[in-house]
Amino acid sequence: MQLVKTSRDTLLRPLQIVSGIVERRHTLPILANILIRKDGDKVSFLSTDIEVQITTHITVDGGEELAATTVAARKLLDILRALPESGDVSLTLANKRMTVQSGKSRFALQTLAADEFPTVTQAEHYSAQLSLPQKTLKHLFNMVHFSMAQQDIRYYLNGLLLVVDGKNVIAVATDGHRLAFCQVETEQEFTRQEVIIPRKTIIELQRLLEDTDELVQIDIAPNQVKLTFADIELISKLVEGKFPDYTRVVPKGYKNNFTLGRDQLLRSLQRAAIMTSDKFKGVRCIVTPGSMKVSSTNADQEESVEEIEIDYGGDSVDIGFNVTYLLDVLNNLKCDQVNIALGDANSSALITIPENADFKYVVMPMRI
Repeated sequence: MQLVKTSRDTLLRPLQIVSGIVERRHTLPILANILIRKDGDKVSFLSTDIEVQITTHITVDGGEELAATTVAARKLLDILRALPESGDVSLTLANKRMTVQSGKSRFALQTLAADEFPTVTQAEHYSAQLSLPQKTLKHLFNMVHFSMAQQDIRYYLNGLLLVVDGKNVIAVATDGHRLAFCQVETEQEFTRQEVIIPRKTIIELQRLLEDTDELVQIDIAPNQVKLTFADIELISKLVEGKFPDYTRVVPKGYKNNFTLGRDQLLRSLQRAAIMTSDKFKGVRCIVTPGSMKVSSTNADQEESVEEIEIDYGGDSVDIGFNVTYLLDVLNNLKCDQVNIALGDANSSALITIPENADFKYVVMPMRI
């Protein structure tokens, strides 16, 4: 039975969309496959790792047959990538094998039964629904994603907190050493809702979302979130647990603050980072009226010292930071200037964008 016959690029795009979450090694071999369903001229592609599920579809000329099978995602994707761009590709199904044919090239792949494929059960009721432009949601994720924890035993930190509150949609991420906060204002009004979206889902959404005004429909259930945009549907389990109260973490009322060029500070910190080691990423910042001295040393007694002129007349502060945490935020921001607010050597620093209250980055100090 012929499942699909279409151009190589028409078939490649949906496979690239769904293949991102497919694990190469899994306890369930079928999860290395994607589910392909044909219903008349509509062909859908679905992948899952039990936690996240992505579905997309294409419309092709074909008969009215109904058919479904699963096939190795990576192999099929690699075959299509290796085929000539201009050629047509056909997928046919016979005797539990899928044949991929293009021109004089032919590949036979093993399949597994579609009814054995473990799809995610959709929630019956969604407690909150909202829609945002794709570029707005992508901006929210991009501004905070680097602060998510990786494989932390505090599992609720291995993700991103999404908050809808009034007209604001807020994204927060923290690994316990630094915290990033970003918010956007919408025209819709919401009752307050907080969910923690897993790290893998956020990374996948950053890959799939585009910088367009097309809307993303977000449906939130107590243990699940569904995002629908373009011809993609993504369903993800949520992380259970209580996220830290970010409003208490963000410092308020710091009197020692100054503004300087983002690029200038970034380049200075990149040079200081050269002298740090893999085990110790500390840099020392000495802020005095009119200047900021950035220095670093290592176990070989090597040293880097650089002075930056700043417009500052506050107290002298001698404070250390993990340079990676500072480089992460400066590399991610697109603004020309950043504002730095300091308390003392034992207090966290607050990095913001001048005249913009929608972004905040808090980083804990480090003993140098």
